[in-house]
Amino acid sequence: MKYENFQTFTAEKNEGILTITFDFGAVNVQGQEMLADLNSLAMRLERDRNTKVVVFQSANPEIWVCHYDTELLKDMSTVAVARNDVQLLDLQEVCERISKVPQATIAKLEGFARGGGHELALALDMRFAARGKFKFMQMEVGMGILPCGGGASRMARQTGLGRALEIILSARDFDADEAEAYGTINKALDPEEIGEYVDKLAHRISKFPAESINACKQAVYESIDKPIDEALKAEAYWLYQATSKTPAIKRFTAADEQGLEHDIENQRNWNELVMKVQDIN
Repeated sequence: MKYENFQTFTAEKNEGILTITFDFGAVNVQGQEMLADLNSLAMRLERDRNTKVVVFQSANPEIWVCHYDTELLKDMSTVAVARNDVQLLDLQEVCERISKVPQATIAKLEGFARGGGHELALALDMRFAARGKFKFMQMEVGMGILPCGGGASRMARQTGLGRALEIILSARDFDADEAEAYGTINKALDPEEIGEYVDKLAHRISKFPAESINACKQAVYESIDKPIDEALKAEAYWLYQATSKTPAIKRFTAADEQGLEHDIENQRNWNELVMKVQDIN
């Protein structure tokens, strides 16, 4: 799979990891060019089983991705639309498509991510932010609208109701440590730590079967807003999708024949053993 001819970012493949580096104009503005690139990227990722992890970073030392292009917003309708006539916005559709790609997606946040830029980060699977460099804001209420790239929809799933409303209605900057405490990111790291941390995580995930990564991801996303009985059925469904396409049964058979689970040293060292099992295919 070739990842080239993008306008707003570059793509570099290293084994099972694809690194996307935003580099568009002065502030990585999120306009039609970026949405077209992201849509094209998602289309390629959907067909790619060799890429296991996608890391999104920025070449700009101050900004990860800027807010949605105000030039596009100024042409919005001033007439209210009936609920039955509403269609998804471009930003919503692209962020949703990116969220569903079969790879694990990671935002490496070393600059501002406000408005639509932050909503794109929320659409990724994991987010890690650098202290002193990262800030996020949903400023839409102050402009007379609301977060409409998934921010209003995904925020409460990340943070809970009260914190989501504080973030959205305050329209203020939150730094990396606040983001970690509120749950919009996985972890806040010092600037000199974030690169190594994300690299190690991406490389570890990239060693696992592509179909297992996808099954884990889809089960979690599908289950999050379902009643528990439906969520458990979703888990079972994705289990069988994984076992039908991965070497899982070979690995369990080898573990059983060798008595691996009954060895106390193995129980003490599963962190390393799970990587050794990747040799069984």
